[in-house]
Amino acid sequence: MPENDPPAPEQPTLRSSERGSAGLPPARLGFATRQLHAGDRPAGPHRPRATPIYLTAGFEFEDFDQAHGRFAGTDDGFSYTRVGNPTNVAVEDRIADLESGVAALLVASGQAAVATAILSLVSAGDHVLASTSIYEGTRELLRDDLSRLGITVDFVDAPDDLAAWDAGIRPATKLVFAESIPNPKNDLIDLAGLAEVAHRHGVPLVVDNTLATPYLLRPLEHGADIVVHSASKFLAGHGTVLGGVVVDGGTFPWHEHADAYPQLARERGLDGLTYVERAPRTAFLEFARRVAMRFGPAPSPLNAFLILQGVETLSLRVQRQSATALAIAGWLEQHPGVESVDYSGLASSPHHELARRYLPRGQGSVFAVTLRGGLDAARQFSDALRLFTRMTHLGDVRSLVLHPATTTHVLRDGEQLAARGIGQGLLRLSIGLEDADDLIADLDHALAAVSAIDLLNTVGAS
Repeated sequence: MPENDPPAPEQPTLRSSERGSAGLPPARLGFATRQLHAGDRPAGPHRPRATPIYLTAGFEFEDFDQAHGRFAGTDDGFSYTRVGNPTNVAVEDRIADLESGVAALLVASGQAAVATAILSLVSAGDHVLASTSIYEGTRELLRDDLSRLGITVDFVDAPDDLAAWDAGIRPATKLVFAESIPNPKNDLIDLAGLAEVAHRHGVPLVVDNTLATPYLLRPLEHGADIVVHSASKFLAGHGTVLGGVVVDGGTFPWHEHADAYPQLARERGLDGLTYVERAPRTAFLEFARRVAMRFGPAPSPLNAFLILQGVETLSLRVQRQSATALAIAGWLEQHPGVESVDYSGLASSPHHELARRYLPRGQGSVFAVTLRGGLDAARQFSDALRLFTRMTHLGDVRSLVLHPATTTHVLRDGEQLAARGIGQGLLRLSIGLEDADDLIADLDHALAAVSAIDLLNTVGAS
């Protein structure tokens, strides 16, 4: 490990409309084209079509002066994979393009992406305002870990109430945080309205876009400033790797809020410049890269390659998964053994109008179903499934099932679970690429198993 990390040079990602992808004429290219070509760059004399895996800890310097240039920031080549790697940069460029961002940072996990984004913006004494309806791992990071660093966090219990967000922002608030499709309840937020509230207070909006993916929704186009992803989910798609991404929209005016974000707009480096002066559009991202380098959540180039492979089929998978999820949610809603289905694609959902506005291509493939019969029904149902895999993951090509109250949300007490609408009969489904009829048959079989046991219990009791 080198004694000093070389500074991370600004690496703005031009959109395909500005750059042209893979030598194609500069025009506004479609999403499916860009998920294959955005960020392509020549890779040595052999010209491999697939992005090579640069599986190396470090990179050779041609001479003494080049080594100095890499560390001084006057040479933008690679030096050490924790700082940057060509395979990782290919992923960063492509996802930044797909999210309509100016630059992105690939890290080792989705949780690392969330932590890097937040820690780049806050210091001891600062405040974070977040939706209460978010991934439980993120909630624990905010609630438990940030408090040890002297950072306070409040959760908005009614995230669809913009007035509640407005009232919750303090002078010490440094960011507001929400999910585009909240996990697992699908209780959507008016992103453009929330962005307007945050900006009125001079605060950036950070959105976790994992469940929507840039194919269904691009929060930066609705006013968000920073997007994070767990690339382990839909971006990779096959349940094989971990990864996370932070995307900078390049639009938040950090220079206008220098007192609030001195690390970006006040503090000067050895070159005499602030991050804003050095990289006006990507100041946040480059500071986040520095934070990530120091904390060390470097992704493996092999994982980066597999994420890139997954991104190439993102639109095909997400479109199919969303369509199947809608069909299954509709079928479940009509089943007598089902108490409720939380899926914004259903006309019965209180969030359906927001889904029509923000998710016209599809409403995603992760949703919650609550069975009649509580915990016993959930246990019987889960154990009877044959095609659905029982595991804690999302966005896989295979369909998955999990019982949040006894797994992801096990540390919440009954009152907290009830407040979030997570009952003992609720299960989270992540719909994969299997035939819809086969998945419905599997669900029908499991629901029949629950009914059969209920009938036996009723007969036995009589």
